[in-house]
Amino acid sequence: STSATMMMMLSPILTLMVLAKAHAFIISPAVASHSSGGESRLNVGGDGSDETSVNVLGTQLQPCCADVRNTGIGTGFYRNGYCSTGEQDMGRHTICVRVTEEFLQFSQSAGNDLSTPFPQYLFPGLQEGDIWCLCAQRWVQAYEAGKAPQVFLQATHEKTLDYAPFELLREYAIDKDAADQALGDLNEQRDKLNKLL
Repeated sequence: STSATMMMMLSPILTLMVLAKAHAFIISPAVASHSSGGESRLNVGGDGSDETSVNVLGTQLQPCCADVRNTGIGTGFYRNGYCSTGEQDMGRHTICVRVTEEFLQFSQSAGNDLSTPFPQYLFPGLQEGDIWCLCAQRWVQAYEAGKAPQVFLQATHEKTLDYAPFELLREYAIDKDAADQALGDLNEQRDKLNKLL
């Protein structure tokens, strides 16, 4: 029947509309930085593993590092490999970086020794080249001192935009090409949706 055919054609369109409406504030980094309103996007359990966590691009948050140097320790406040955040994460461990020796020395001089292991906190101690979820404010502090490590945008939580603008993060991006592609795909979907509306 004609109505069944119409519903089948409209189903993907309606899905796109619902998704766009649900994620309207994350369509672009510029919008995300101004419109997230401080709401938590984590699951009720608060373990940081919810698939609704969003990165600075406005897409699903990707894992940062689930096993630092084969220690069995994942990064992130919840040690699940993601730079997820929640109410308990006062330091906002939201930015996924590849640490350098220069950054580690800077951090130690600023009073935050990231090189020494603290097994009681499931902290392996970091070495140059490790991938880790860093506190957003610490990254900004390192940037201001000229010591900021490079960033994985797709694994950096959207809350980082409360501390650093997207354009600055992009300058330090290791995954710039992949991130640009993901952002391009997202904007293409938005354009298609706008044409349908």
